[in-house]
Amino acid sequence: MIDDAGYRIFLLLHIIAVVVAFAPGFVWPLVGLALRKEQKSLGTLYAVIADNAMKIQGVGAILMGLFGLAMIGLSDSVIEFSQTWISIALLLWFLTIGVVYGLLFPTLKKAAAGNEESEARIPMYYGMLHLLLLLAVIDMIWKPGF
Repeated sequence: MIDDAGYRIFLLLHIIAVVVAFAPGFVWPLVGLALRKEQKSLGTLYAVIADNAMKIQGVGAILMGLFGLAMIGLSDSVIEFSQTWISIALLLWFLTIGVVYGLLFPTLKKAAAGNEESEARIPMYYGMLHLLLLLAVIDMIWKPGF
């Protein structure tokens, strides 16, 4: 049932994982902009981000989906995989994992090594994550097909 303690615990964990997965995408670009304005090197920043992103942001991205799946399992068939909004949520989760692990992390590592072309792509990948977060929040609020 969606009112029991187990479901609510996984809902709490799901929301915390979302914050962990997406918050760096709002913070690091602002830090990078501040460093650029001060004409400081961004290589060290990207090295720090690359070292910690997989451990924190990547794990958060994976856990948010796993906790969401647990919530579906605990919902006593109120929420089912056949519902449109769940299919959309799963698609957005897979896209998020793809952007984080397939685009952002490798690019951060290249930027940390001094690759300027990679450095220029980082804001675009964070922008993709921002868009995916917006679409997921819209999906979670309006729940098409529920």
